[in-house]
Amino acid sequence: MDRKDRIRAFIQQSFKDYAIRDDEDIFSVGFVNSLFAMQLVRFIEGEFQITVENEDLDIDNFRTIDFISRLVERKTAAVVS
Repeated sequence: MDRKDRIRAFIQQSFKDYAIRDDEDIFSVGFVNSLFAMQLVRFIEGEFQITVENEDLDIDNFRTIDFISRLVERKTAAVVS
């Protein structure tokens, strides 16, 4: 399973009857609350073995599966460098 598939699978657990697209703003569809946002951050940290820093907590990093994937890619690249 690739990075986007793993992120999608986690998010889809909360969007049971709604197929979220990779470029769809999960905040604008109205399903995201503060608890889910924190669960998403914890999932990303655990699943991809990265630390989401305070400066990463910009809503734009978490709006879509694409943006979340890019955040993970940046953070994992920083660890490797």
